[in-house]
Amino acid sequence: MEKKRILLVDDDELITMSLEMIISSDTSFEIVGKGCSGREAVALFNELRPDLLLMDIRMADMNGLEAAEAILSTHKDATILFLTTFSDDEYIVKALKLGVKGYLLKQDYKSLPAALHAAINGQSVFGGAVVDKLPTLMSQSHNETQGFDYRKYDISEKEYEVIQLVAEGLSNKEISQKLFLSEGTVRNYLSTILEKLNLRDRTRLAIFYLKHNQ
Repeated sequence: MEKKRILLVDDDELITMSLEMIISSDTSFEIVGKGCSGREAVALFNELRPDLLLMDIRMADMNGLEAAEAILSTHKDATILFLTTFSDDEYIVKALKLGVKGYLLKQDYKSLPAALHAAINGQSVFGGAVVDKLPTLMSQSHNETQGFDYRKYDISEKEYEVIQLVAEGLSNKEISQKLFLSEGTVRNYLSTILEKLNLRDRTRLAIFYLKHNQ
């Protein structure tokens, strides 16, 4: 089986060595390059075209968010996963809006190999602490923006209302009370919405909503 090629960028040499050991313990991965700044991340990505870029955010020269934006502007299908110590709301929102595949905290290092596999297979991956923040971030995004053009996704006005409430962290029961619908109807709406948008679950739906409210 062909190994998946990983580019690793972090400005802490000790962390880079530790991550290399963790990733290399899975024989389906190959570390093809290492860097220590956002500028190096951009140059190495252009040169190596890895299957996945695993990158820190706070780095000298060019931070990870700036590097991801530069890479995605020319490689729209690039698979980028952030691994950082910082769970700042501003960083998370920016990362999601850029379209990266995930945002993990370094304390989640034990789940790293599984996260790499998931991201390479097209799934979005987020650490528990990040997922816990999503409802609040979605609510803030809803209050600050006008919303994306849901009609181009064949989403009805009522379905869009459901999306907004899911993004705010409401349960099916709470949504049913808010919209004067039965819980069964809300479940049906949610199932239809996920199918239309080709999303797996309500967390991915909330992330989709945030990414499209810029």
